[in-house]
Amino acid sequence: MKTPFSNTLDQLAPSGIRRFFDMILDSKDIVSLGIGEPDFSTPKSIINRVKKTLDEGRTSYTSNTGMIELREEIAKYMQKKLKCSYDPKDEVFITMGVSEGADLTLRAILNPGDEVIFPEPGYVCYPPLITLAGGKVVSVDTTKTNFIPTADIIKEKTTPNTKAIVLCTPNNPTGTVIPTNTLKEIAQLAKKHDFWVITDEIYAEIIFDNYQYDTIASFEGMKERTLVLSGFSKAFAMTGWRLGYICGPKEFIERALKIHQYSALCAPIMSQYAAIEALQNGLGDVERMRLAYEERRNLLIGGLRSIGIEVIKPEGAFYCFPSIKGTGLTSEEFSVKLLQQEKCAVIPGNGFGQAGEGYVRCCFASSNANIEEALIRIEKFYKSIKKGDTHA
Repeated sequence: MKTPFSNTLDQLAPSGIRRFFDMILDSKDIVSLGIGEPDFSTPKSIINRVKKTLDEGRTSYTSNTGMIELREEIAKYMQKKLKCSYDPKDEVFITMGVSEGADLTLRAILNPGDEVIFPEPGYVCYPPLITLAGGKVVSVDTTKTNFIPTADIIKEKTTPNTKAIVLCTPNNPTGTVIPTNTLKEIAQLAKKHDFWVITDEIYAEIIFDNYQYDTIASFEGMKERTLVLSGFSKAFAMTGWRLGYICGPKEFIERALKIHQYSALCAPIMSQYAAIEALQNGLGDVERMRLAYEERRNLLIGGLRSIGIEVIKPEGAFYCFPSIKGTGLTSEEFSVKLLQQEKCAVIPGNGFGQAGEGYVRCCFASSNANIEEALIRIEKFYKSIKKGDTHA
């Protein structure tokens, strides 16, 4: 074999986040603000519903698009929560997590050379998936606009080859929520230049301070050019259940289904039953967890600022993205030395794109006690940097 492996894969670097997680796993007595996963268990009502379905022997395949009962519940949710009307039969599609949804979406719409605008810092999966689908990543630096992808900076990157833009709101890693007026301006650009909007809304239920949250799909003329990706992992503490969904035009769903039916067939039936229960009876649990995240956010932000570390207060998700530019260390150096010297884990910001250099991601989906201990260790490390006595 002259070329035994795909040349495309040679363009992809291993995930910096996963590499750092491996370092954490190899260490002991770690206080972690690293992994982006709820520290809550899946709500009991969801677990009990699944136990019942398993006892009843419901372990078969479902339709490729997912159980119609679940798609109907999602359509109801989208209408009530986001004022978007979707036909559960033709415009809602169940995936194995948002990650599969992102992969299917990009492969369904991209042709070789198509450009996809990607605001940075942003979630790590999108640039590699764009590349694997034959597209070209066009990065947009949002650090000078408080991590908001404004219409002005998007317009600068728009070309005749622009096929789509990816919006993650609330954002991972920054926790920022794109304001309604900005979304409306981006919508006008999308209509004027005729490109898709892929909106990743996995954290839509985790919003703080009564901040107004809208989906760009709800604006006039946008439903037909918007692909909404969401799921159950974050809000319902269901990361291991691997279940997500896409809402979009019928013509898109038909094409994405062609990929899904050969690569995955269908999402696990027990996870689909879990999601039905989540939407029918689990939103009270979501609110309980959201309130806890808000309290933890305030604890972490207040602690970082008291140390002297600059950080923008997140409006959603369970992350903040403090600047460590004043330390003289790179994101990687800061994170590695903090881990080695104080056994405290954060994620290097450059793992979320070049625009993330000079920042680190801290996750506050963790107990108050854990956050307080992390702040003690971060303060000790930060003071040692200022004194210039960090280890080589």
